[in-house]
Amino acid sequence: MKINLKPLAKIWILFFATTFTVVSCTKDGDPILPPSIEMSHADSELTVAFEEELILTATSTANTEYEEEWKVNGEQVSTESSYTFQSNQSGTYTVEYRAYNEAGEFTKEYTVIVDVKKRPITDHSNIYVTTLFEYKPAPGQFINKAPGNHESAEGILGGKGLVSLGAWGGYIVLGFDHTVVNNDGEDIMIYGNAMANFAEPGVVYVMQDENGNGEPDDIWYELAGSEFGKEGVIRNYSVTYTRPETATADIPWKDNKGNEGVVKTNTFHKQPYYPEWITENEYTLKGVLLPSGNIDMSNPSYITSNPFEFGYADNTQGGDKIDISNAVDAEGNKIKLTGIDFIKIQTGIQANMGWLGELSTEIVGIADLSLLSEN
Repeated sequence: MKINLKPLAKIWILFFATTFTVVSCTKDGDPILPPSIEMSHADSELTVAFEEELILTATSTANTEYEEEWKVNGEQVSTESSYTFQSNQSGTYTVEYRAYNEAGEFTKEYTVIVDVKKRPITDHSNIYVTTLFEYKPAPGQFINKAPGNHESAEGILGGKGLVSLGAWGGYIVLGFDHTVVNNDGEDIMIYGNAMANFAEPGVVYVMQDENGNGEPDDIWYELAGSEFGKEGVIRNYSVTYTRPETATADIPWKDNKGNEGVVKTNTFHKQPYYPEWITENEYTLKGVLLPSGNIDMSNPSYITSNPFEFGYADNTQGGDKIDISNAVDAEGNKIKLTGIDFIKIQTGIQANMGWLGELSTEIVGIADLSLLSEN
C-alpha cells in the first residue's frame, strides 16, 4: 500500500507554527510572557485638588520585556513606567495606562476628578461682592444717570447701594473675593428694592472659576427658580435694541421669536434711555424670559407685580435667599457645584407698565450668607 505523506506534513507544519505564536521566545530561548503589572493606585476613580500632582506608577511583577504608554483623554503623554498628572483646569479626565508585548497586554483606566480652585475665606474676606466685571443694562428710564450708570454699579461693591439693570436682558456681572461654598440650603443673599406687591424679578446665574484665572470666562449656570420648566418661560431668548434717531425717543426692540416693541419713555425721566457708553447703534442681549402674568394693570393708578415663589433677584421684600444647588446647565440638567466665585443677574421680564415705565430689576447688594450669619 502506498501512503501519501503530504497531508501529514501539512498538519505538522501547522502545529509547529501555532505553537510558536502562542509560546514566543526570546533570543536566548526563554518564553516571552505577557506583562504582569501592579499599579500604585488600585482605585479607578481619583480626586485631586486644583494643580495638585498625582504620581501614577506601574511596576512589573514578572521578568519580561514590554513597552508602555500613558494617555490623557486619548492623547499620549508618556512612555515611561511612571506618570505625574497635574492640571490647572478643573474637570474630569480619563487617564489610561497600557503595557504590551507580542504575548499580550495589561491596561488600567483611571477617572481623575480635578476639583475647582477654591479661594478660602479669611479674616479679611468681604461679606459682599467686591469686583465689578461687567455692567450692560438694557435701555430704561434710569439709564445714563443714577441708579443706571457705572458709578451706581460700583456702588454696591463691598456693601449696599442701588443699581438698575433696565428692561429685559440688562445684566451685571460681579465677583466675590473668596469662593462661596455650596452648603445645605440657601447660600447667597440678594438685596433688591421689591415690595410686598411689587416685584421686578431677575434671573440669577453663577460661575465657578474653573480655570483658576480670576476671570468670569468659564461656564455660566442658571439657578433654576420656581418658574423653571413652566409654561411661559423661554430659555435661549434674545432681544435686539436699536438706538432711536432722536436720543430721547422710545427705544425699538425685536426678539428672536418675531415679536417687536419699544421701551417707552415717560415724563418723569427725560434723558436718553439707550446706554450712552454703548457705541454700536444696536446690541443684542440673550438669556431667560420669565412670564409677565403676575403683573396686574387693571387699575392703572395701582399697578401690582406679585413675586414668584422663590429663586429670583429683586423678587421678595427684604431680600432673596438663593441656593447654589439649583444650578442647571444650558440643557436644563442639574449641575452639582461645590462653590461659586462669580454671579450674574439679569432682568427677567419684558413689560411696559404704563406710567411706571419698564419693569427693571434693581440690585441693592449681594452677600455670602455664610458670612452674613456670622455678623
